[in-house]
Amino acid sequence: MKTTIFGILQRIGRSFMLPIALLPVAGLLLGIGASFTNQTTIDSYGLQSFLGDGTILHALLTVMKSAGSIIFSNLPVLFAIGVAMGMAKKEKEVAAISGAIGFFVMHATINAMLEIRGLLAEGALPDGSLGMTLGINSLQMGVFGGVIAGLGVAALHNRFYRIELPATFSFFGGTRFIPIVSAITYLGVGILMFFIWPAIQNGILHLGALVNSAGYAGTFIYGVIERALIPFGLHHVFYMPFWQTGLGGTAIIDGVTVSGAQNIFFAELASPNTHEFSVEATRFMAGKFPFYLFGIPGAALAIYHTARPEKRKLVLGLLLSAALTAVLTGITEPIEFSFLFAAPLLYVLHCILAGLSFMFCHIFNVGVGQTFSGSLIDFVLFGVMQGNAKSHWINAVLIGLPLFPIYYFSFRYLITRFDFKTPGREEDDNQETKLYTRKDLEARNKPSVVDNHVAGDDEIAALILAGLGGMTNISDLDCCATRLRVTVFDENKVDGDMLKSSGAKGVIQKGKGVQVIYGPHVTLIKSNLEDSLQGTH
Repeated sequence: MKTTIFGILQRIGRSFMLPIALLPVAGLLLGIGASFTNQTTIDSYGLQSFLGDGTILHALLTVMKSAGSIIFSNLPVLFAIGVAMGMAKKEKEVAAISGAIGFFVMHATINAMLEIRGLLAEGALPDGSLGMTLGINSLQMGVFGGVIAGLGVAALHNRFYRIELPATFSFFGGTRFIPIVSAITYLGVGILMFFIWPAIQNGILHLGALVNSAGYAGTFIYGVIERALIPFGLHHVFYMPFWQTGLGGTAIIDGVTVSGAQNIFFAELASPNTHEFSVEATRFMAGKFPFYLFGIPGAALAIYHTARPEKRKLVLGLLLSAALTAVLTGITEPIEFSFLFAAPLLYVLHCILAGLSFMFCHIFNVGVGQTFSGSLIDFVLFGVMQGNAKSHWINAVLIGLPLFPIYYFSFRYLITRFDFKTPGREEDDNQETKLYTRKDLEARNKPSVVDNHVAGDDEIAALILAGLGGMTNISDLDCCATRLRVTVFDENKVDGDMLKSSGAKGVIQKGKGVQVIYGPHVTLIKSNLEDSLQGTH
């Protein structure tokens, strides 16, 4: 049962990656546009002649702001499409459009039920119960509504996309049946949601209130859990409800009710009436910046200094690349996995320090939000450029500065005290050092080395397929930002050592769910594997 749940959750987390991948670009557009069209910013820096109302730059930045804002306003339908496509095993494009259809029908049905029952009138339902969704006045379901539509449509799709109907109706068989059955099903789901969602909505709001009532301790626990789920690839499943639903709070901004920590932050960012960002929303995001920008580089330096002298030059490339990746892009997995598999205790410490970072950012009112990750770019856009009075970004730096030596000295002490075999300390001069350093560094731009000769993309794909138990053992194949995510028919056929020899940083297996960690270039590996699989059909 546990392995089945893990497999399902990893596929759900993976399916979140497509809509989440939109957020950095949307955030950049909204962040830059909102920053330089904000009248306070223009007046503060004396930019009226360049950026004032009526100038070309003001018009361009206003367009950018609008383009970014529309993404965040329509995340629910994007999640419906993305989750349906991500969870579908085959014919993903059909699942995507069916996800949108299911979403539309569900909310249109809820709107009709609300109208029939006379609940669209002002005051008929508690504040925050209703919201506009693509022009439909419906129950405020947020991203949960999109996920409900996406998951249900994907289940229908995987069950019926090969259905054969009687000859009279054969035209509507196969993939054409999916939009039809999705529309019919979600008419029923819409009726069901009309009756049960208000109770769910109240439950979510009460749970959010419980987390908020826990104060700083609740923020600490949130930070620890979010980081602890990284190795399992389930962190998206955990934090997304806080970012996108009432679980992360509800606020009224410019007369509009907004739910979800990230939605609240970006609504405040877009509002000309915001004088200080809500810390009750940013508490679920701001804590990443101190340990991303200061703590992880401190850990990398400790690993470098504890490496064997003859291996430091070799290790330096990996650690420098991984640390810069974490700081500039917010992708921390390369450095985290560099010590996770060799020394789990270090990762436990890392989770605790991350929780403290979240808690102290809450205590000291750091109001810096983010799009996808706690990168330097997000920090500058949504913290520094907004002004310290608005975001208290300087406090994040003051929290981060001591984190650097804390990470450095604690990691260095534990590595030497327990003789952890972090990169550069391996006793085996061949396999392990290459596994955690040279291959990690070179895999992105160079072919891997297999059996003492250079292997091309096809040969690497063949090696990975063999490590997964062969082509016939693969039930589902996809990837997220850094991991190849696979569901297999027979978990006993998976060969972890063979997968590692293909250049993988690590392999995580829970029953039929397998995650193979390669790094940011994993999308290329996935494409090559799909080409190999399609070549057999």
